[in-house]
Amino acid sequence: MFVLRTLLFTARHGISVTVVSSAVELHAPGPRGIPPLFARLVDDASLFPPANASVAQAVEEHLRARDGEYAGLLGPILCQVSRLPELITELAKAKPAEPVPMSLVCDTGLGEVPKALSIIEGRQELLSLRMVEMPGPSEVDDVWLERVSEFVPEDVVRVVEPRRGEGWLDGVRQVAEFGCWPKLRSGGQTVESFPSVDVVAEFLAVATTLEVPFKVTAGMPRAVRRTDSETGFPHHGFLNLLVAVGRALSGQDVRGALASTDERALTEEACSFSDEAAKAVRSVFSSYGATSPTDPVSDLVELELL
Repeated sequence: MFVLRTLLFTARHGISVTVVSSAVELHAPGPRGIPPLFARLVDDASLFPPANASVAQAVEEHLRARDGEYAGLLGPILCQVSRLPELITELAKAKPAEPVPMSLVCDTGLGEVPKALSIIEGRQELLSLRMVEMPGPSEVDDVWLERVSEFVPEDVVRVVEPRRGEGWLDGVRQVAEFGCWPKLRSGGQTVESFPSVDVVAEFLAVATTLEVPFKVTAGMPRAVRRTDSETGFPHHGFLNLLVAVGRALSGQDVRGALASTDERALTEEACSFSDEAAKAVRSVFSSYGATSPTDPVSDLVELELL
């Protein structure tokens, strides 16, 4: 699959629909014609740091964005297991016209997942479960991954974040072999949480060979790479990552794309992707968590990409 995808990508940025993975189907273009490169790219992680929104605020803003002009950019809302009851309460108050797509994030241990899934099943008029995401143990092994498969239904995407460290890319491969999507942590509350350009490039070298896509945690607040003026933390950009995946598929300079702060050059390169090339990129890079459902829209509009 990787070889065919790469060959077709390099042939004038084209790719056959037959090799596009389920990630593209899950993140299909929205009803208002969002370009394929950005369709359903943004998972709403406003309940997580650094935003730490209240559940009431997160629900209000998510539903507003889902009804807005750029709704096709938006993927599921992410919610911790520990905050699930509150999310259901706020959604019941809001009475959404249709069930809200969601990703359940395990923050209370894998053993709490079956109960949470049972609660969601009982409120299907409010929630449509798309994913279950969880941090991996210090060493991901077959026994733990088998438990994940037992606890999470087959029709729900399983996302696992292997811990970075020596040999962590082996964990990425192992996660994918079990049909789970690997998750890359792109930032956090400490500078150590931010992977270097080299680390991300090494991850992409593996990710583009897998049969499943990957997703990224919250930590990319802007489209283009920047250094935070207050913390000094080096934030990756989601546009950098999209362009870098395209380059990885065509054997070009991945590190240069990840390190670039040239908005114009990155925008022009993203615009050069055909629709089918964009689908190829998104069959590798599924989505990322944004701490606001509106901030990515602002960036993409400013860059004239929407």
